[in-house]
Amino acid sequence: MPLAYWCILIAALMPYALGKYARFGVESDNRYPREDYDNLPPKKRRAYAAHQNALETFPFFAVSVVIALTMGAPVYTVNVLAVLYIVLRIAHALLYIFNKPTARSMVFAVAMAVSVAILVLPAFK
Repeated sequence: MPLAYWCILIAALMPYALGKYARFGVESDNRYPREDYDNLPPKKRRAYAAHQNALETFPFFAVSVVIALTMGAPVYTVNVLAVLYIVLRIAHALLYIFNKPTARSMVFAVAMAVSVAILVLPAFK
């Protein structure tokens, strides 16, 4: 199985890890869990925002990898770009949590460009 598929799994689990971090050590009511996020301290609210962003960007990345590999893009190139995407998404989450908005936005843009590059790879085979 290509490494890029493992990257899809990592990208799929990343939002849940960020959501867990956002709620770790914070008392919450499991009957209304989404209502607790407004009361989180700023760092935890930013972690929750990173969680939401990771959920929003995941489908495009996953579809890009699957399309690229099924359309015959070079597996090595897709693997390298998929790993780069994961590294960028981890950096994005950390920059979000530690309140570095300019760097975070730049990393977000590069990660999205990587997803686009993966998607269009089959056009250049």
